[in-house]
Amino acid sequence: MIKPDTKRADIIERLTAYVLAQGLSASSLRPLAKAAGTSDRMLLYYFKDKSEIITAVLEQISAQLVEMISAHTAAEPLPVDALRRKLAGIVFEDALWPYMRIWLDVAARAAMGDPFYRAVGEQIGRGFLEWGKAQLQSDSEAQRDIDAARLLVSIEGMLFLKSVGLDDINAKAL
Repeated sequence: MIKPDTKRADIIERLTAYVLAQGLSASSLRPLAKAAGTSDRMLLYYFKDKSEIITAVLEQISAQLVEMISAHTAAEPLPVDALRRKLAGIVFEDALWPYMRIWLDVAARAAMGDPFYRAVGEQIGRGFLEWGKAQLQSDSEAQRDIDAARLLVSIEGMLFLKSVGLDDINAKAL
C-alpha cells in the first residue's frame, strides 16, 4: 500500500509535468485529476482545494528551476554584466522555456489582479532576487542589492521580449 505522503508527492510530480507541458490555463480540476491518474474527488482528498494544488505545483516548478539554474552557478561571484550574460544564456535555453512560460503566465495572472498569483509571483521573484544577490560580485552590500535588482529587471524584460519574438533585441542588449 502506498503511503499518503508518497502518493501526494507522486501526484505533484505528475501535475508538475502536466502544467509544464500544458500551462496554467489547462489547470481546471478534472484535467488535473486525469493528468494525475486519479479522480477529482481523490485529488481533493490529498489537497484541500485547487489553490493548494496549484501552490504545490508552482513550488515544485520553482524548485526544479532553481536546481537547473544552480547547476550553472559560477565558482566565484560575477560582476552584474557578466552574470546577466551568463544567466540569459541559461534561462533562454529550450529546456528551460516551459518554466519561463509558466512564470510569464503567473505574472500575467497577477497583472490581471489575481491576489493568489500576485502573492506567488512575489515569492518567486524575491527568491530569484536573493539567488542573484548570492551570485554577484559587488563593492558593498548596498551595491549588491542594486545590482541584484538590475539583474532581475533586465532578465525579466528579456524574458518578456523573447515571449513576443524579439530575440534579436535581446541579442543586441547582451
